[in-house]
Amino acid sequence: MLMQEGEQRKIMNSILEKEISELVKNTSYAECLQNKTVLITGANGLLARYLSYYLLMCNKMKDSNIHVILLARSKEKTINNFSYFKSDKNLSYLFQDVCEKINYDGKIDYIFHAASNASAHAIRNNPVDIIKSNLIGTFNVLELAHEANVTKVVFPSTREIYGKITGLDVIHEEDMGILDPMDERNCYPESKRMAEAIFKSYSKQFQIPFNILRIAHTYGPCMPLANDGRVMSDLINFAINEEDIILNSDGTALRSFCYVSDAILGILSVMCNGKINEVYNLSNTKESISIRELAQKIAANVPYDIKVGFKEASPEVLKGYTSYKIVNMDNSKLEALGWNPAITLDEGLKKTIQYFLEEKN
Repeated sequence: MLMQEGEQRKIMNSILEKEISELVKNTSYAECLQNKTVLITGANGLLARYLSYYLLMCNKMKDSNIHVILLARSKEKTINNFSYFKSDKNLSYLFQDVCEKINYDGKIDYIFHAASNASAHAIRNNPVDIIKSNLIGTFNVLELAHEANVTKVVFPSTREIYGKITGLDVIHEEDMGILDPMDERNCYPESKRMAEAIFKSYSKQFQIPFNILRIAHTYGPCMPLANDGRVMSDLINFAINEEDIILNSDGTALRSFCYVSDAILGILSVMCNGKINEVYNLSNTKESISIRELAQKIAANVPYDIKVGFKEASPEVLKGYTSYKIVNMDNSKLEALGWNPAITLDEGLKKTIQYFLEEKN
């Protein structure tokens, strides 16, 4: 059922409000999406929520008349998260599970299908739900796209679909490695990989236009902290709660992280300018950092005296994490559209931690 408005939080977090406003002010994607209707599934997730804020702020600042339809399961949580935009007549809601048939008779130009769960906690505890949202949810979204004759469906996939790749220094979109379906961790990347195949099949049989972005290690304001299990969320959660950061390893593994505003600009670039039915890598490979160094940076950015420690993780905990060496992705296809990550890790950590400190207070 389509619903409007609800109970509201009176203000948006000031860090986030300033950041989104600056992003709208300094970019031109409002012109591409003006007077369009955009359906966003999984609206409370990091990328979906941030993209929704951007579009709604375009309405507020530039009178873009973008109709934003947010699909999510939790009515209370969703209305609270978007209460800042309560007065926007172009904001509406569909409260349902994406695994149920999506009934909407109005116009839809774009769909951003982000209803999925990538947390290590969910992978350990709810693998069937992860597979359902990536497979059944994708079928339902593409059935709706077929009925609505949409301009494009954009799907945020994951770098994990590449699996274990050996013999390459960087991964291009046409490369593909090995995924073991008997590895409990792989409920997520296997189902994301199959979702990509569903997109390709709907394009072939029903001419549904799409773009896929294979995204790596995104973080920033609005990301989940509690009961998530991903490394950035866990480390910041320790620090925000004035607890010592305890690593489940020696911390020598290297990772590269992409700040959420950079990820959103990449998504918008593909939504507006991406070649139909193409796949694009999206990652920030400019700053690799060890998990140990990351923990130390986070500890230095909070106003508490916390330390970084280590412990040996149990086999059960390790099931939620990738066990093979991660190879960086090549972003040249996305860069050819004019995209490049702009936020350094130090900047991104500072903004993210300030956001959560404000939320705490």
